[in-house]
Amino acid sequence: MNLFYSKVAAVIAVVIFGLIVLLTFEYPPVDTVQRGYRGTGMDLVESRKTEAALVAANALPEVTPKAELSGQPSSAAYQNVQVLKDLDSNELIRLMTDMTNWVAPQQGCAYCHAEGEELSSDKLYTKVVARRMLQMVQHINADWKTHVSQTGVTCYTCHRGQPVPSNIWFSQASTLRPEGMLGNKAGQNMPAIGVTSLPYDPFTPLLEYAEDARVVSTTALPEGSRKSIKQAEQTYALMIHISQALGVNCTYCHNTRAFSDWAESSPARGTAWYGIRMVRDLNTTYLSALKGEFPPNRLGPLGDAPKVNCATCHQGAYKPLLGASMLKDYPELAGASTAQAAPAAK
Repeated sequence: MNLFYSKVAAVIAVVIFGLIVLLTFEYPPVDTVQRGYRGTGMDLVESRKTEAALVAANALPEVTPKAELSGQPSSAAYQNVQVLKDLDSNELIRLMTDMTNWVAPQQGCAYCHAEGEELSSDKLYTKVVARRMLQMVQHINADWKTHVSQTGVTCYTCHRGQPVPSNIWFSQASTLRPEGMLGNKAGQNMPAIGVTSLPYDPFTPLLEYAEDARVVSTTALPEGSRKSIKQAEQTYALMIHISQALGVNCTYCHNTRAFSDWAESSPARGTAWYGIRMVRDLNTTYLSALKGEFPPNRLGPLGDAPKVNCATCHQGAYKPLLGASMLKDYPELAGASTAQAAPAAK
């Protein structure tokens, strides 16, 4: 009996000690935002401390005032203008100035234009890539309004003052493993997405090859083509990535009562659905197609070109730049809707 009371006393002491520790430390306050139906747990938890850092990280760059129009199109004033031919020549210089600040503020114009060469020269691969990226930005703004709406994107959305955006990815071979390990890991059991041991390359099959991401049956019992555990882990890895990339939890899109039910999901799920397909389009049509333009040091371990995922634009924010639009100041980047993507400019 004495032993029993001793154990009870020990448990009580541990609980009291735990409460003292919890009450000693100060925790930053959090806010909750109702994202969907009441009683379904569709709440978004926001930390005031991280929110302040997020606002600072998404500050907009200074906008260069509109240039006085020259009345001459860029194609007439300069040689080898292939994308913004009809833009006023002075406005082209304004855009080029801001693009330099957005992408290569330290390197300056020489990042794309070779020193000692004519501005029309395509000697540097960076100029060829930049031209194709201009086309990609226009394509996003014109043909993917289902995801970017009227807010749109600019070069700064991804680059944020860096020649290479912070969040790009390359395909990883399933045989890659730490030195000394035996066997083929089949793309698993190596921490990659967050702190979990999920497949370390869910992007190649789901954000480039466009495999079906759905793994949950919409009926009480599985029907039709059943999905493997590996496929489920692959999809879960992508969902974790999206959650981290946007700085939100699962209920930002999904209803906890019925994850697969579109009728009970928030509108954000539809936006995300289009976003996944937009990323696939950009990776296959624009970025992977540039493989031959990049030097070897800019390619991945398997020799593929750098590609984008959700974090490339969002960078921890539910909307890139917290929903602020830069497109209104640079309407030339809006582009015109096309039936198919423009061919790569050389």
